[in-house]
Amino acid sequence: MAITKIIKFNVKPDHSDAFKNALLDNKKGTESEAGCLEMRLYVDNTNPNLFFVYERWLDDAAFASHATQVYTQRMLALFDSALAEPAEFIDLSDTQPAPIALKPAAKEDPLFNIIFIFKIKAGMQARFVAQFKEHITHTRQEDGNLLFDLYTIDNDDQTLVVYEHWRKESDVWDIHFHQPYAKITGALMEEGVIGDMEQYMNFVTQIA
Repeated sequence: MAITKIIKFNVKPDHSDAFKNALLDNKKGTESEAGCLEMRLYVDNTNPNLFFVYERWLDDAAFASHATQVYTQRMLALFDSALAEPAEFIDLSDTQPAPIALKPAAKEDPLFNIIFIFKIKAGMQARFVAQFKEHITHTRQEDGNLLFDLYTIDNDDQTLVVYEHWRKESDVWDIHFHQPYAKITGALMEEGVIGDMEQYMNFVTQIA
């Protein structure tokens, strides 16, 4: 069974360039691994020292093999000196509709990407998953949407992850959020998300 992870790296400012290069080197090496289904690297739009990796693997054996590769070991060797806090490994589980391939963007698309990892009140996971099933089905039909997935987190029924790519920022704020299904989802978010939703949003740029 395929496994999916998001890894979050908060890097010390004076190590940011070196760590970014290690991420890129690791990504380049990973492209030759048969067990890697996808890997994308991101940097936060407001914090150049905050990096995210999204990756999907064929199975646990493929991920374990990746950890032994020379380029991965070079990156891991930087953890103690480069990271401001321990790396956060988030193990994800697919919901329905299942993740699909990232749609191709046009050259003129400025692109707008969001990684939204948020906390919900106890006992509400099933309602969120059911509503997002409808929400995602419609959202993927929007012209401005390139990717929209919802994940649960293993052994944590109070955290959800929305992972989304758009052609441009206005496709989100001016079009998507005004759709009837998005308004229903928004009402559920207002009811069920713990605290201010903005604290959970990371607007990111893909670097590889």
